[in-house]
Amino acid sequence: MTAPITIITGAGGAIGRAVALLLAEQRHHLAIAGRTKSKLEETALLCTTSPGLLIHCAEICDEATARALVDDAIARWGRVDNLINCAGVAPMAPIEQTTDAMLHESFATNTFGPAHLIMRCWPLFKAQKSGRIVNVSTLGTTDPFPGFFAYAASKSALDSLTRSAAREGTRIGVKVFGINLGCIETPMLRQNFSEKMIPRSRALAPEVVAQMIVDCLSGKRDADHGKCIPLPSP
Repeated sequence: MTAPITIITGAGGAIGRAVALLLAEQRHHLAIAGRTKSKLEETALLCTTSPGLLIHCAEICDEATARALVDDAIARWGRVDNLINCAGVAPMAPIEQTTDAMLHESFATNTFGPAHLIMRCWPLFKAQKSGRIVNVSTLGTTDPFPGFFAYAASKSALDSLTRSAAREGTRIGVKVFGINLGCIETPMLRQNFSEKMIPRSRALAPEVVAQMIVDCLSGKRDADHGKCIPLPSP
C-alpha cells in the first residue's frame, strides 16, 4: 500500500474537515476522529476520493481512546504516516470565573489528547524512520486574549510538545510542526465572538489553515520543522 495513512482529530470541525477534504483529493487513507458521530459522517460523505476511511467517534483525551484510534488505523492499514491534531476546545471566562472543569477540559483536549496520540504513534514512527505530526495551536500562546486563561495555557503546553517531539524526531526521521492561528472562521470562534466583535473580514477561512497543514505533510514546509508557524488573521 503506497497511499499515505493519516489520522485527523477534530475532523467534524471546520479545520479538520477542510484538511480531510484536501487529503482525500490527494488519495490519503483517512482515520478521522471527533466527538460527534453525525459530524464525522458528514465529513466522510464529502471525502469520496479517499481510497479508505475509518471513523472513530470518541473524545481523544486519554491514553485508552488515543491508543484505540491508532491501533484501529494500524489494524486496517498496517501503519500510520501522519498525525494531525486539530481537536480543540476554547472555553472563555475571566480568571475569577474559570472553573476546575474548564481547566480540566482545556488540558485534556488541547494537551493530553495530542500527547497520548504522539506517544502511541512514536514507536511506529521510530520503526518506520518516518512520520509527520502537525499540531494546531494559537497565537494566543504568546499574545493571550483576555478570557483565555485556560485555553492559552493548554495550547502553550501543546507548543512545548511540538518543540520536544521535533528535537527527538530529528534523529529518527520524524518531522513535527505547530501552526499558531489567529482568528479562523469556525463555530468555535463564533461561540465566543460575534461578528460585531470580530468581522468575517478579520477571520481566515479554514481552507487556508488546511492548505498549510497539507504543505507541512508534503515537505513544502520542512524548513519549519520544530517551529510553531504563525498564521495571523488579516
